[in-house]
Amino acid sequence: MTTMKALFPLGQIVATPAALEAIEEAGQTPADFLARHAAGDWGGVSPDDAQENELSLKEGYRLMSVYWTAKEEKLYLITEADRSATTMLLPDEY
Repeated sequence: MTTMKALFPLGQIVATPAALEAIEEAGQTPADFLARHAAGDWGGVSPDDAQENELSLKEGYRLMSVYWTAKEEKLYLITEADRSATTMLLPDEY
């Protein structure tokens, strides 16, 4: 297994009950997605959003990743600009 290096702090990690349920139903863990997000693997964001995330890393803006669980449930991970918190939620909760 490859270890990914975190590019930024995640802060307090919070998740909605629906996001946690989707992850559990897929047989995965929140850590599966948090590690990717922290390492700068933005998942399924658009090329423009990926470029915005790269700028946000340097300038200290909000970061957002989009992932799909093994059961094809879409998840958003959002880290606040001040890096105080990262939230996992479903798109309809955004």
